[in-house]
Amino acid sequence: MKAVLGLEDGEFVVGEGFGVEGSCSGELVFTTQMTGYMEALTDPSYQGQILMFTFPLIGNYGVDHHNFQSPTVHSLGCVAREVCTHPTVKPSIIDFFEQNGLFGISGVDTRRLTIKTREHGTMRAAVIVGSDDGEEAVKMARTAPDIAAQDLFPQVSCKEPFHIPGPGKRIAVIDLGIKKNIAVSLQKRGADLYVYPYNATPAEIDRCDPEAIFITNGPGDPKQAKDAIAAVKHYLGELPVFGICMGNQVTALALGAETYKMKFGHRGSNQPVRYTGGSIYITTQNHGFAVDGDTLPEGCRVAYENVNDGSLEGFCNDDLDVLCVQFHPEAHGGPHDTERPIFDLMYRRIV
Repeated sequence: MKAVLGLEDGEFVVGEGFGVEGSCSGELVFTTQMTGYMEALTDPSYQGQILMFTFPLIGNYGVDHHNFQSPTVHSLGCVAREVCTHPTVKPSIIDFFEQNGLFGISGVDTRRLTIKTREHGTMRAAVIVGSDDGEEAVKMARTAPDIAAQDLFPQVSCKEPFHIPGPGKRIAVIDLGIKKNIAVSLQKRGADLYVYPYNATPAEIDRCDPEAIFITNGPGDPKQAKDAIAAVKHYLGELPVFGICMGNQVTALALGAETYKMKFGHRGSNQPVRYTGGSIYITTQNHGFAVDGDTLPEGCRVAYENVNDGSLEGFCNDDLDVLCVQFHPEAHGGPHDTERPIFDLMYRRIV
C-alpha cells in the first residue's frame, strides 16, 4: 500500500503503508530506543501522538504480548525507516497492525525528520495509509488539535477502581495511564495496590485507608489532570506522595510550581540523568512537558537533572514526604539503573 506522512509546515513524505487503510492525525514525536518497540507503542503516555522510531529497523523479533505495557496500542500511528517482514517470532508487527486496525508508514527517512524536529520543535502530523495525497495529509495535520488542549486521561485510565493484593504496605494509585511495569515493580516489594481512575476524589480514595499515594505516568499536558492535582493537594503533608513522569508534574503543580511544554521532549532509553550526589544514571523517558525547577516552593529540593539540557528530572520534599521522578525507573525494555534504588526508596519511606 501507498502511504503518506504530512506535516503542519507543509512538507509531506510518501512511503509504504502497513496495517489497514485509513488515517490518523496528532503530534509527531520520536523515540531513540533501539529495542522495546511494542512496549513503546503500548505505553498509554503516547495517546494522542504519532510515534516515530529513530532506530532504522523495528519488528525484527515480532510481537511479544507478554511485554505489552497496556492491553492495546495507544500511539495513533507508527513511522519507521524499515519494518521487518520475517521476524524471529510471529506474529510480525505488520500482521499485528493489520489484525488490530492500526496505521503505519515505512520507507521514511526518519533520521532527517528527527533532525528537523530537533531544530524546529514538535509538529502536528497526519498519516494516511492507502493514499499518497500529500496535500490532504498536510491539511489534516494543520487541523489536528493541539495536544496541550486535550484531556486524554479518560481514554487511558481505568474506568472503575480495582485491587492488586499484596502482603505489604497499602498504596492508593491514581491511574493517569499506568504502565504495567510500574505495578509489577511495586508488587515485587509486596505492595497492596488499590488503583483508582484519574478523577477519583479523596473521599473515594480514603475507602482503602491508604498508607501512601502514588501518581502514575500519563499522556498530554499535566495541567489537564485537574482532579489528580486536587487529590494530591488534599494528601500533601498527610500521607507520603510519590510520582513517576506525569505524576512528577502533577505533584509539582499541586505544590504550586509551574510546568512548560518542551521543544521536542525526551523519549527513549538512553537519557542521562545526574543525581545531586554526582552519580550519573542512564534512564528511559517519555515526556513532552517538564517541571520548572525554579518555581518549586520552599522545602522542595531538585534531586535529579537531565545531563543534556539541565531540565528537572526529579524532586523531593522531606517535610511533606514527597518523592517524584520524571524518568521511568520501571522501564522495560530499557536500562535498569534506577529500578531498585528508586522503588526501594519510595517503599521504605512509607511508615
